[in-house]
Amino acid sequence: MQQVANMQPADHVEPAATQSLQGRRVAVLMTDGVEQVEYTEPRRFLEGLGVKVILVSPKKAGEEIQGFNHLTPDQKFKVELSVQDAKPGDYDLLLLPGGVANPDSLRLSPESIAFIKAFGDEDKPIAAICHGPWPLIDAGVAESKHLTSWPTLQHDLRNAGAEWTDEEVVVDGKLITSRKPDDIPAFNEAIQKQLMVLQQAGSDPGPTS
Repeated sequence: MQQVANMQPADHVEPAATQSLQGRRVAVLMTDGVEQVEYTEPRRFLEGLGVKVILVSPKKAGEEIQGFNHLTPDQKFKVELSVQDAKPGDYDLLLLPGGVANPDSLRLSPESIAFIKAFGDEDKPIAAICHGPWPLIDAGVAESKHLTSWPTLQHDLRNAGAEWTDEEVVVDGKLITSRKPDDIPAFNEAIQKQLMVLQQAGSDPGPTS
């Protein structure tokens, strides 16, 4: 009996149990005041799939970032690469965790905004959660995009020309956004799907730094 080829759509993603993202690289851009679970949980999830995750910050490599559990200072995280030394072409996706102080500080960092803007200009995937979408405004990435965020950001984002809706995860092209820590499972899944499309297409993030 003649076998029929198993044709799958271009954006088809295999079941999680068979997925490997070995060779994919994700930059996490953050600084003091980050909502730590929005960094630790996506990082743990991605590393479990074989992704290389690098903590990038306006701070210098080796310095520490103060994480928060809501309003309470908690864990500290060591910076792996200063944003001024980071090259967007080295990464498949940019991850922006939330927390109030963290993205607010990133908005005051020209190097951080330039880094985010480069991902937008090159149409590279960006994933932002909670207050994480805030710097997208300064980077010119939010305009004409459909996204979500922590509810208090909705007016800022709409004023920047974005369409805002209250959903656990919104995917507009290569922009992924979520509202809060409770949305992390859906947020992680959307990131995984975006990286799987790159993996199956054989996309190369470029030279490693």
